[in-house]
Amino acid sequence: MTQVHPSAAQGFTAAASFYARGRPDYPKALLEWLTGKLGLGPGRTCVDLGAGTGKSARFAARTGAEVVAVEPVAAMREQLAAALPGIRVLDGTAQAMPLPGQCADAVLCATAFHWFASAETLAEIHRVLRPGGALGLVWNVRDESVDWVAEISALTNPYQGDTPRHRSMEWRRPFDGRLFTDLEETVLPYAHVGPPGEIIVDRILSVSFIARQPEAERNRVERALRDLIERHPDLRGRETVSFPYHTHAYHARRR
Repeated sequence: MTQVHPSAAQGFTAAASFYARGRPDYPKALLEWLTGKLGLGPGRTCVDLGAGTGKSARFAARTGAEVVAVEPVAAMREQLAAALPGIRVLDGTAQAMPLPGQCADAVLCATAFHWFASAETLAEIHRVLRPGGALGLVWNVRDESVDWVAEISALTNPYQGDTPRHRSMEWRRPFDGRLFTDLEETVLPYAHVGPPGEIIVDRILSVSFIARQPEAERNRVERALRDLIERHPDLRGRETVSFPYHTHAYHARRR
Protein backbone atom coordinates (compact mmCIF):
# COMPACT_ATOMS: atom_id res chain seq x y z
CA MET A 1 0.00 0.00 0.00
CA THR A 2 1.61 3.28 -1.13
CA GLN A 3 -1.27 5.63 -0.48
CA VAL A 4 -0.49 8.63 1.72
CA HIS A 5 -2.76 8.81 4.78
CA PRO A 6 -5.63 11.26 4.02
CA SER A 7 -4.87 13.30 7.13
CA ALA A 8 -1.33 13.87 5.85
CA ALA A 9 -2.27 14.42 2.21
CA GLN A 10 -5.05 16.90 2.99
CA GLY A 11 -3.66 18.48 6.14
CA PHE A 12 -0.12 19.08 4.94
CA THR A 13 -1.29 20.36 1.57
CA ALA A 14 -3.44 22.93 3.36
CA ALA A 15 -0.88 23.80 6.04
CA ALA A 16 2.50 23.72 4.28
CA SER A 17 3.17 27.41 4.95
CA PHE A 18 2.13 27.10 8.61
CA TYR A 19 4.39 24.05 8.86
CA ALA A 20 7.39 25.94 7.51
CA ARG A 21 6.84 28.87 9.91
CA GLY A 22 5.61 27.18 13.04
CA ARG A 23 7.22 23.76 13.33
CA PRO A 24 10.24 23.55 15.60
CA ASP A 25 13.67 22.74 14.30
CA TYR A 26 15.85 20.36 16.30
CA PRO A 27 18.32 20.83 19.16
CA LYS A 28 21.94 21.55 18.27
CA ALA A 29 22.90 18.34 20.06
CA LEU A 30 21.12 16.38 17.33
CA LEU A 31 23.98 17.24 14.99
CA GLU A 32 26.33 15.14 17.17
CA TRP A 33 23.74 12.32 17.10
CA LEU A 34 23.60 12.46 13.30
CA THR A 35 27.36 12.22 12.98
CA GLY A 36 27.91 9.76 15.83
CA LYS A 37 24.92 7.40 15.71
CA LEU A 38 24.05 7.63 12.00
CA GLY A 39 27.63 8.13 10.82
CA LEU A 40 26.82 11.13 8.62
CA GLY A 41 29.60 13.30 7.26
CA PRO A 42 31.40 14.21 4.03
CA GLY A 43 31.29 11.41 1.48
CA ARG A 44 28.13 9.90 3.02
CA THR A 45 24.62 9.87 1.56
CA CYS A 46 21.50 10.42 3.68
CA VAL A 47 17.93 9.91 2.47
CA ASP A 48 15.54 12.17 4.38
CA LEU A 49 12.29 10.21 4.10
CA GLY A 50 9.06 12.14 4.66
CA ALA A 51 11.19 15.27 4.46
CA GLY A 52 8.32 17.76 4.75
CA THR A 53 9.46 21.36 4.32
CA GLY A 54 13.10 20.49 4.88
CA LYS A 55 13.75 21.16 8.56
CA SER A 56 15.54 17.84 9.07
CA ALA A 57 17.20 17.93 5.64
CA ARG A 58 18.82 21.24 6.57
CA PHE A 59 20.17 19.67 9.75
CA ALA A 60 21.47 16.59 7.96
CA ALA A 61 23.20 18.73 5.33
CA ARG A 62 25.17 20.46 8.09
CA THR A 63 27.09 17.21 8.62
CA GLY A 64 28.58 17.55 5.14
CA ALA A 65 26.70 14.49 3.87
CA GLU A 66 24.83 14.50 0.57
CA VAL A 67 21.11 14.68 1.39
CA VAL A 68 18.34 13.37 -0.86
CA ALA A 69 14.84 14.39 0.28
CA VAL A 70 11.85 12.13 -0.46
CA GLU A 71 8.42 13.69 0.14
CA PRO A 72 5.02 12.67 -1.33
CA VAL A 73 3.06 15.90 -0.69
CA ALA A 74 3.63 18.44 -3.48
CA ALA A 75 2.98 21.52 -1.34
CA MET A 76 5.64 20.38 1.12
CA ARG A 77 8.16 19.67 -1.66
CA GLU A 78 7.63 23.19 -2.99
CA GLN A 79 8.44 24.68 0.42
CA LEU A 80 11.52 22.46 0.70
CA ALA A 81 12.84 23.26 -2.77
CA ALA A 82 12.42 26.99 -2.19
CA ALA A 83 14.17 26.88 1.19
CA LEU A 84 16.98 24.46 0.23
CA PRO A 85 17.71 24.79 -3.49
CA GLY A 86 20.92 22.76 -3.17
CA ILE A 87 19.17 19.59 -2.01
CA ARG A 88 17.78 17.00 -4.43
CA VAL A 89 14.03 16.59 -3.83
CA LEU A 90 12.11 13.55 -5.05
CA ASP A 91 8.42 12.70 -5.20
CA GLY A 92 8.05 9.33 -3.53
CA THR A 93 6.56 7.37 -0.67
CA ALA A 94 8.11 5.30 2.09
CA GLN A 95 7.00 2.11 0.37
CA ALA A 96 8.30 3.11 -3.08
CA MET A 97 11.31 5.40 -3.03
CA PRO A 98 12.55 6.36 -6.52
CA LEU A 99 16.11 5.31 -5.61
CA PRO A 100 18.39 2.39 -6.53
CA GLY A 101 19.18 -0.31 -4.03
CA GLN A 102 22.02 0.10 -1.53
CA CYS A 103 22.53 3.77 -2.41
CA ALA A 104 22.39 5.34 1.08
CA ASP A 105 24.48 5.22 4.22
CA ALA A 106 21.55 6.39 6.34
CA VAL A 107 17.82 6.94 6.13
CA LEU A 108 16.41 9.64 8.40
CA CYS A 109 12.71 9.98 9.24
CA ALA A 110 12.13 13.11 11.33
CA THR A 111 8.63 13.62 12.74
CA ALA A 112 7.44 11.27 10.02
CA PHE A 113 7.81 7.53 10.61
CA HIS A 114 4.47 7.16 12.44
CA TRP A 115 2.74 8.01 9.14
CA PHE A 116 4.10 5.01 7.29
CA ALA A 117 5.26 2.49 9.89
CA SER A 118 4.87 -0.97 8.35
CA ALA A 119 6.80 -4.07 7.39
CA GLU A 120 6.61 -2.91 3.77
CA THR A 121 8.26 0.40 4.69
CA LEU A 122 11.06 -1.30 6.63
CA ALA A 123 11.70 -3.61 3.67
CA GLU A 124 11.99 -0.60 1.36
CA ILE A 125 14.34 1.21 3.73
CA HIS A 126 16.40 -1.98 3.99
CA ARG A 127 16.57 -2.10 0.18
CA VAL A 128 17.85 1.48 -0.10
CA LEU A 129 20.44 1.22 2.68
CA ARG A 130 23.92 -0.16 2.18
CA PRO A 131 24.89 -3.13 4.39
CA GLY A 132 25.37 -1.86 7.93
CA GLY A 133 23.64 1.43 7.09
CA ALA A 134 21.71 3.32 9.76
CA LEU A 135 18.03 4.11 10.19
CA GLY A 136 17.25 7.17 12.30
CA LEU A 137 13.83 8.13 13.66
CA VAL A 138 13.34 11.50 15.36
CA TRP A 139 10.39 13.21 17.01
CA ASN A 140 9.97 16.48 18.88
CA VAL A 141 7.55 15.64 21.71
CA ARG A 142 5.77 18.45 23.54
CA ASP A 143 6.54 18.67 27.25
CA GLU A 144 3.04 18.35 28.70
CA SER A 145 4.32 18.73 32.27
CA VAL A 146 4.05 22.47 31.50
CA ASP A 147 0.44 23.48 32.16
CA TRP A 148 -0.15 25.62 29.08
CA VAL A 149 1.34 22.94 26.83
CA ALA A 150 -1.02 20.38 28.38
CA GLU A 151 -3.90 22.79 27.74
CA ILE A 152 -2.97 22.94 24.05
CA SER A 153 -3.02 19.14 23.84
CA ALA A 154 -6.40 19.01 25.57
CA LEU A 155 -7.72 21.45 22.96
CA THR A 156 -6.40 19.57 19.94
CA ASN A 157 -6.57 15.87 20.87
CA PRO A 158 -10.34 15.53 20.28
CA TYR A 159 -9.73 16.24 16.58
CA GLN A 160 -7.18 13.48 15.97
CA GLY A 161 -9.54 10.70 14.85
CA ASP A 162 -7.54 7.82 13.35
CA THR A 163 -4.49 9.97 12.58
CA PRO A 164 -1.27 8.04 13.35
CA ARG A 165 0.78 9.70 16.10
CA HIS A 166 4.12 9.10 17.77
CA ARG A 167 2.55 9.00 21.20
CA SER A 168 0.60 5.81 20.45
CA MET A 169 3.87 3.90 19.98
CA GLU A 170 2.13 1.81 17.30
CA TRP A 171 5.01 2.72 14.98
CA ARG A 172 7.20 0.27 16.93
CA ARG A 173 5.21 -2.80 15.84
CA PRO A 174 7.01 -3.51 12.51
CA PHE A 175 10.40 -3.84 14.23
CA ASP A 176 10.72 -7.60 14.72
CA GLY A 177 14.52 -7.86 14.61
CA ARG A 178 14.77 -9.46 11.17
CA LEU A 179 15.86 -6.49 9.04
CA PHE A 180 17.24 -4.13 11.68
CA THR A 181 18.96 -4.29 15.04
CA ASP A 182 17.04 -3.21 18.13
CA LEU A 183 16.23 0.49 18.33
CA GLU A 184 18.39 2.55 20.68
CA GLU A 185 16.86 5.75 22.08
CA THR A 186 18.47 9.09 22.87
CA VAL A 187 16.45 11.89 24.53
CA LEU A 188 17.53 15.51 24.16
CA PRO A 189 15.99 18.62 25.78
CA TYR A 190 14.85 21.30 23.36
CA ALA A 191 13.07 24.65 23.50
CA HIS A 192 11.54 26.32 20.46
CA VAL A 193 11.90 30.06 21.06
CA GLY A 194 10.09 32.69 19.03
CA PRO A 195 6.97 34.87 18.68
CA PRO A 196 3.92 33.14 20.17
CA GLY A 197 1.96 33.64 16.96
CA GLU A 198 4.46 31.41 15.17
CA ILE A 199 5.58 28.79 17.66
CA ILE A 200 2.14 28.28 19.19
CA VAL A 201 -0.54 29.37 16.70
CA ASP A 202 1.18 28.46 13.43
CA ARG A 203 2.62 25.32 15.06
CA ILE A 204 -0.80 23.99 16.03
CA LEU A 205 -2.49 25.07 12.79
CA SER A 206 0.14 22.98 10.98
CA VAL A 207 -1.01 19.79 12.73
CA SER A 208 -2.50 17.61 10.01
CA PHE A 209 -5.77 16.79 11.74
CA ILE A 210 -6.32 20.47 12.61
CA ALA A 211 -5.44 21.72 9.13
CA ARG A 212 -7.94 19.39 7.49
CA GLN A 213 -10.86 20.62 9.63
CA PRO A 214 -13.56 22.87 8.13
CA GLU A 215 -12.68 26.56 8.26
CA ALA A 216 -15.06 27.25 11.15
CA GLU A 217 -13.36 24.63 13.33
CA ARG A 218 -9.87 25.84 12.41
CA ASN A 219 -10.93 29.35 13.34
CA ARG A 220 -12.29 28.11 16.67
CA VAL A 221 -8.96 26.44 17.46
CA GLU A 222 -7.05 29.57 16.48
CA ARG A 223 -9.24 31.76 18.71
CA ALA A 224 -8.71 29.40 21.64
CA LEU A 225 -4.94 29.48 21.14
CA ARG A 226 -4.85 33.27 20.95
CA ASP A 227 -7.02 33.45 24.07
CA LEU A 228 -4.52 31.18 25.87
CA ILE A 229 -1.67 33.48 24.85
CA GLU A 230 -3.57 36.53 26.13
CA ARG A 231 -4.53 35.09 29.52
CA HIS A 232 -1.70 32.80 30.61
CA PRO A 233 0.88 34.62 32.78
CA ASP A 234 3.81 32.83 31.10
CA LEU A 235 2.66 33.94 27.65
CA ARG A 236 0.72 37.19 28.06
CA GLY A 237 2.37 40.30 26.61
CA ARG A 238 5.58 38.53 25.57
CA GLU A 239 7.25 39.12 22.23
CA THR A 240 8.99 35.75 22.44
CA VAL A 241 8.14 32.61 24.38
CA SER A 242 9.80 29.23 24.84
CA PHE A 243 7.85 26.13 23.81
CA PRO A 244 9.36 23.13 25.64
CA TYR A 245 9.98 19.79 23.93
CA HIS A 246 11.89 16.57 24.43
CA THR A 247 13.53 15.34 21.22
CA HIS A 248 13.38 11.53 21.02
CA ALA A 249 15.92 10.07 18.58
CA TYR A 250 16.11 6.36 17.79
CA HIS A 251 18.62 4.53 15.64
CA ALA A 252 19.11 1.00 14.36
CA ARG A 253 21.43 -0.74 11.91
CA ARG A 254 20.54 -2.61 8.74
CA ARG A 255 21.12 -6.34 9.14
